[in-house]
Amino acid sequence: MHITVHHRIPRDDVGLGLVRVEGVQVGPSPQSLADELDLWIDHRHGGTLLPEEEAVRKGARDILRNGNYKPTGRAKPASEYLMRAAGEGNFPRINGPVDANNLVSLKHCVPVSLWDLDLAGSHDFEFRLGSEGEAYVFNAAGQVLDLYDLLCGCGLVPDGQGASQPIVTPIKDSVATKIKGSSTRVAGCVYYPMQAGNQRTLEVITDELLRWLMTCGEAPSGAMALCMAGESVTL
Repeated sequence: MHITVHHRIPRDDVGLGLVRVEGVQVGPSPQSLADELDLWIDHRHGGTLLPEEEAVRKGARDILRNGNYKPTGRAKPASEYLMRAAGEGNFPRINGPVDANNLVSLKHCVPVSLWDLDLAGSHDFEFRLGSEGEAYVFNAAGQVLDLYDLLCGCGLVPDGQGASQPIVTPIKDSVATKIKGSSTRVAGCVYYPMQAGNQRTLEVITDELLRWLMTCGEAPSGAMALCMAGESVTL
């Protein structure tokens, strides 16, 4: 299968690193992934970032400053929660694909989303700002995330009318399309602040996400692509 992604975020400093993987198996992380995650949890335990890492962390916040949305408090990028969890010694271990997502986010100080393509019910996606009144449930407890002016990834409804359903954000992803034990086809997105780096750096991060996801299964297959402002890519 292939998916198509449209970058419709109204700013030119947001780069999207996209991956698609089929044949994923959801279970405990393979040893190589678990060991690498241990290494980076330990590395982040001190809580101090290098100047270039701090620039990326700040940039990841800045790309969320749109209209009414302010990335403060609980509205910070998910990558900051992971860095804090590593510093406090309570980093979450979920399963192979999610651990791969969290490893890349923790290591590179950028938020990363992961979703189940079958649960999304679409092969066509757009990234845009959330509209007033849009929201989704992000956990099993039924807590709701307000998406107004928040950067979000959406599955385009195959009705020919251009309607789209938000499923992921750099803050928290929708519970409706989160990876489950039965997931076999997944997609992911790295949200990258281009003012803090360049396309080559984003390519390296995206390739790393793809490689770790490809360790989760006997013979998965996958692809990656970068998507800049105003572009559409198929992968």
